[in-house]
Amino acid sequence: MQTSILNQLAAAAPTGTPPAWIQYLPFVAMALIFWFLILRPQMKQQKEHKAKLGGLKKGDEVLTGGGFVGKVLKVDDNYAEVELAQGVKVKALKSTIVDVIPPAGSKPAND
Repeated sequence: MQTSILNQLAAAAPTGTPPAWIQYLPFVAMALIFWFLILRPQMKQQKEHKAKLGGLKKGDEVLTGGGFVGKVLKVDDNYAEVELAQGVKVKALKSTIVDVIPPAGSKPAND
């Protein structure tokens, strides 16, 4: 009796088809990976930035989107008046403020 290996493999293969949900499993896995590696950290970072801008007060030192460092003189709902140098005051949108710089005497974050 002479049988080829292909005939034996064909006979051993299951004849039923896999369930339909298994075909969608890779797409669900990719969506979860995308959510946890990209979207979730970005939303967390946006929330922290919004909280920083909400807590902006007179006397804070800030970094603007244009790269200027200045001291906040006045804050309202949408704008912040920032003094860039002595006698140089600009009115900046709060959304263009990139970061609030901690005072020089504060401890570093890793200590």
